[in-house]
Amino acid sequence: MENLKTYLEANKDRFLEELFELLRIPSVSADPAYSADVNRTADYVYEKLVAAGADNVEICQTAGYPIVYGEKIVDPKLPTVLVYGHYDVQPPDPLELWTSPPFEPVIRDEKIYARGACDDKGQMYMHIKAFENMMQNDGVACNVKFMIEGEEEVGSSNLGIFVAANKERLAADVVLISDTSMIANDVPSISVGLRGLSYVEVEVTGPNRDLHSGVYGGAVGNPINILSKMIASMHDENNRITIPGFYDAVLDVSADERKAMNEAPFNLEEYKDYLKIGGIRGEKGYTTLERTSIRPTLDVNGIWGGYIGEGAKTVLPSKAYAKISMRLVPNQTSDEITELFKNHFESIAPASVKVVVTPHHGGEPAVTPTNTVEYQAAARAYKTTFGVEPIPQRGGGSIPIVALFEKELNVKTIMMGFGLDSDDIHSPDESYGLFNYFKGIETIPYFYKYYAEMK
Repeated sequence: MENLKTYLEANKDRFLEELFELLRIPSVSADPAYSADVNRTADYVYEKLVAAGADNVEICQTAGYPIVYGEKIVDPKLPTVLVYGHYDVQPPDPLELWTSPPFEPVIRDEKIYARGACDDKGQMYMHIKAFENMMQNDGVACNVKFMIEGEEEVGSSNLGIFVAANKERLAADVVLISDTSMIANDVPSISVGLRGLSYVEVEVTGPNRDLHSGVYGGAVGNPINILSKMIASMHDENNRITIPGFYDAVLDVSADERKAMNEAPFNLEEYKDYLKIGGIRGEKGYTTLERTSIRPTLDVNGIWGGYIGEGAKTVLPSKAYAKISMRLVPNQTSDEITELFKNHFESIAPASVKVVVTPHHGGEPAVTPTNTVEYQAAARAYKTTFGVEPIPQRGGGSIPIVALFEKELNVKTIMMGFGLDSDDIHSPDESYGLFNYFKGIETIPYFYKYYAEMK
């Protein structure tokens, strides 16, 4: 494996510049204005897979953005690793809060700052560069297949269709993903759990047009006021969600597992200081680490209506809107929670307004066992390059396709994330450490080596 380290050191500048080229393309899948850029990013990934030595590389069209596929079948007798990643990114808004432009990557304090630096271009591209490194040196220890999509940030609505139609082509022994974080650069961890997601948009309509707030105020229901009260009612005094039946399927986590979870390094004062908040808030009876991993949530992601331009305009608005996401835990399902939300939200609306709930996308929670060959191979890889055993850790985010892969391909997923929670994914000034990018490229080949040996 020494040749791999030598090759990495010799090509660090090129690996970094190629990532910068990728980050400069604004592949925002949520906004149709960027559609040409999203497709251009797929072309870039295609070119780099070909250059790295993958065979049968193809841009597979879908009803939305394309999926880039490539493979290297070394020996059918060897285990096969299916690498998943995504090349689309979140919208960069609000632009005024970025220190530097979101699609002009820069390095500050040993970190790469750009939209998509960590989520997921930087982490996805590690796999292509690790593959190139293996191809140029000691060879690939396992068969490998790449499936890189462009709709993860908008729910991967076409990925399930593609997977179901290509089960034989995608057949593998394990799925490998880097789209999660670890505890710290000196405390590596492997994600063994993800929360699911239900994402909806609500529309509250009062009068048939905006009205003068002096003439009609106090006599006609104000949709913004009503929406605000409806949202406020969704949590009780203990910050538990008030939707009937919401917790019925929630899987209880044992006291031993909760104890082990809270032994992970965590400093509450540093947490508050980093976020510049005076205190924490969440469901009573649970720690911060538990609230962000094993408990479900309901949060408003955006709310608007009425007049929001410069100056004043005294209107009583006709409509108000909100985007709401619910993070789910094992045994909850996105379809059931979405239906529970819809029924409850409609039931608490007063007669003065009409309510429409529109589901956007969802995904199921997932838990990965730690007693498998796949997990042990990943743990050995981290120990080899970091020098310490990684800690298994449940994550608070959602990667809906993990449950999809288990359902359609009957394989588990290993989540070898190299990001940090401080990378501010989905936020202004998203970043990814140079250490993390190169450490990922160094670590991934060891997973292939140990997996082939242990399998």
